[in-house]
Amino acid sequence: MLEKFLNIFRIKDLRNRIGFTLGMLAVYRLGAHIPTPGIDTTKLAEFFNQNSSGALGLLDLFNGGNTRKMTVFALGIMPYITASIIFQLLTVIYEPLAKLQKEGELGRRKITQWTRYVTVLLAIVQSFFIGLTLNSQSMTTMPKAAFLPLCMITLTCGTAFIMWLGEQITERGIGNGMSLLIFTGIVVGLPKAIVDLYDKARTSAWGGFTPIAIVLLIVMMVAVVAFIIFVERSERRIPIQSAKRMVGRKLSQASSNSFLPLKVNSGGVMPVIFASSILSAPLLLANVSLFGSGPLKDAPYIGWVFRQLGAAEPWYVFFYIVAIIFFAYFYISIIFRPDDIADNMRKYGSFIPGIRPGKRTSDFINDVLTRITLVGALYLIIISIIPMFLISGIRFNHLVLVGHFFDSPPT
Repeated sequence: MLEKFLNIFRIKDLRNRIGFTLGMLAVYRLGAHIPTPGIDTTKLAEFFNQNSSGALGLLDLFNGGNTRKMTVFALGIMPYITASIIFQLLTVIYEPLAKLQKEGELGRRKITQWTRYVTVLLAIVQSFFIGLTLNSQSMTTMPKAAFLPLCMITLTCGTAFIMWLGEQITERGIGNGMSLLIFTGIVVGLPKAIVDLYDKARTSAWGGFTPIAIVLLIVMMVAVVAFIIFVERSERRIPIQSAKRMVGRKLSQASSNSFLPLKVNSGGVMPVIFASSILSAPLLLANVSLFGSGPLKDAPYIGWVFRQLGAAEPWYVFFYIVAIIFFAYFYISIIFRPDDIADNMRKYGSFIPGIRPGKRTSDFINDVLTRITLVGALYLIIISIIPMFLISGIRFNHLVLVGHFFDSPPT
């Protein structure tokens, strides 16, 4: 470990790449201190304190607090992620785009360019609704006609700049730029969270918060991190055997030491991000005022739907769970294609012991993926629901028809 760390300073190219990456991340964090013009920060803070759970809180976490402060980077990289997933889906269902992807570097560049255009379009639409929400909640300091264009231009340019930063880190830095930006946004809030936890424990803000309770909380946090590491490194290894082949004038022996690794959570955090992005739409629209009739959540008929889909509400949690499971399977179907794996194995003379090459191999790999993806989706649900319940509680009393049973005092 020490030798690898010292190589950072010995190898000039590696040192330059790490320095460039740190510089780009510093620029990204600098944007967290540039607010969008025309916003009443006091009312905005009150709004987020009331709606910090659920999708808005998770979106703010991934953006490193930019959404809560409504900085120029408030939209973060969510529009780019959404656009990327849209094109990944289109490459599966739209044949011309699939052919373009197989053309090599030129085809990938065209798809990347179209992804950028869709990112900007999504940022314009999202910033428009954010501007409407802020104006309807009286969180602006200028007229609506002036604030809406300013908000759309500021947030869209911020998203485009973040997209450029991520691409520069990927090309000239180390690792995947978009993943590093998400990681930076999450880690930057860790010191503040530790200080806040210490202050609450010192001032007994949570009631009788004894030292034993603090120790138990720390143990639970370590256990959750250990659980995440364990699942992220877990994989299903399918043994692969290679048939005997002629190499020059020699006959190579069959190899049985190789295997096909299938990760339990191959989709990473993408299903959670996409599910949160989809469910954040009702949260934003609920506070939008159309035609001067007040927020949609207070409308006579449709308002009930928006209230039921509020942050941490039972129906919101239900659709959140369903969306995570759906996108876990959806994403794995894009990045893993059992038919292609089976064809490549047959071309190179490899096979799974006990399984016939071809369609049988493809079906076997697909069955394994189906089972382990469900485990991965349940794991994502657990680590997503735990903080939501800790922040907002379990609101079974808001369920229709049966909610009054949870409000009834014990007899």
